[in-house]
Formats: sequence, structure tokens, C-alpha cells
Amino acid sequence: MLGTFLAVVHFDGSRFVGWQRQREGRSVQGELERVLERLAGGPVRAYAAGRTDAGVHALGLGVSFSLPDKWTASAAHRALNALLPPDCWVECVSAMRPGFHARKSAAAREYRYDIGTDAASASPFRRNFEWALGRPLDTTALRTAAAVIRGEHDFQSFSVRGQDKPHWHCRITRAEWTERGEGRGVSFHTEADRFLHHMVRMLVGTMVEIGLGRRPVADMAALLLRRDNLETSPPAPPQGLYFVAAVYPPECYLAPEPDPAVAGGAPVPASPA
Repeated sequence: MLGTFLAVVHFDGSRFVGWQRQREGRSVQGELERVLERLAGGPVRAYAAGRTDAGVHALGLGVSFSLPDKWTASAAHRALNALLPPDCWVECVSAMRPGFHARKSAAAREYRYDIGTDAASASPFRRNFEWALGRPLDTTALRTAAAVIRGEHDFQSFSVRGQDKPHWHCRITRAEWTERGEGRGVSFHTEADRFLHHMVRMLVGTMVEIGLGRRPVADMAALLLRRDNLETSPPAPPQGLYFVAAVYPPECYLAPEPDPAVAGGAPVPASPA
């Protein structure tokens, strides 16, 4: 028998080709599946709530997988963190109901994009984790542009062409620019039921052009009416993008395991026999 689990994964995307396994290069999926195969004693497929590209980071990527039922969530959590490389870390593991799928079961996804507008954004300690723009942005224009995309729209103009999609509609429930503090720049926060490939980066790239005064704010509404991306600004660089969280309905979760320290039971071994 197999149990279904959800891991909330953090990773530094700087040295990955992205989430998905590829013929060449190191992927997050490849690293996780390598460890899961050790735990299961055979092949295991991991499914993510969203696909990230090379250089994109995660602060809470939902990843589902199955393991033999001798594994508990807490034991799997400890074993994953003991065996994963230093640029990956699992925040928690939850036991899920049969049929759960990290992508298909997600009700919403949340991303953040960080931009450095100060000269220090070019520091080697920052430039791999934000867009080192190094120029001021008109935050009023950014916020006005972000307000246009809230709600349900067809986002073909903010997506990569050639995708096989049943439709291009996404419902954005949050699109907000905030100050990062200490003069370091701004962050774009967004949440939606789904995102298209490169959609967040293309939205940010276009809004930055508006914030730099290179495009009028009215372009956001005009682009939403198009059915191609020929007039859309280039996508923002990948290193500023973070997958923050996936939201799942409460009924997807099984009851949490009892805490041995509270329940008086014996600690769960990290590697079941």
C-alpha cells in the first residue's frame, strides 16, 4: 500500500534548470525524486503545484508524491531534509487523501517578484535573488497598472506562444506592489487560480516599462484585449521570481499525526526498516 504526501519545498533556483527534469542540467524534480527513490526502494514520481524555470526560486512549492505506507509524514520530512542538497529544504510534509495531486488539486497559487532599484542591488549577495534594476520606478504607475489585471481575464498576451491550453483565462485575486523597505526597491505580489507559462514575468516586465515611463498605463488594458504577445514587453529576469505558496482545500488533508512528545509515544525513526 502507498500513502500520498504533500511536501512544502523551498529552493534556491540559481543552480537549477528549473523544476522539471530535463535531458541535461540539474532539476529540482530530479533531486527530489532521487531522494524519494531511496526512501521507497524504487521509482517515485513527484508532481509540483507549478513549473518553475531556470533561476526561479521557491519559498513554498507544493510537491506531491507517494511512499510505502510504513512512512509517516514526520519521518518522510526528516529523511528528505537529511538527504536533499543544501539548496533545497522541506518546510513540512503532510499526509493527504488518496487522489491528491499538487497541481490538479490546487485552488490557488501565489508568487512574488522582487526588484532592486538601488545601486546595491548589483551586489553578488543580492543580484541572484532579485532583478537588479538599479533605477527608480514610479510606484503610482505600477499600482495603477496592477489594478487593471485583477479579476478574470484572457491572458494570451502575457504568455508564451505554442502552449497547448484549453483556455487562457486566469482569475487574479491579488496584484499588489509594495515597498521592500530600506530603499531596496519594490515587490510584486500576485495570487490566482492558475498562471500561464512566463505570465508573471511578462506582467512584471510590462509593468516595469510603465514604471520607467517607457509605456503608458493604458497599455495594460489594451494588451489584455489582444490575442498575441507581439506588443508585450520582454519578460522580467527569472532570478527575481519566487513561488510563494499553493492553496489546497482543507478536505485534501488527512488528520495530522499525533506529536510523540505530546502523545507520549516513541519518536518515529527517520528511516523505517
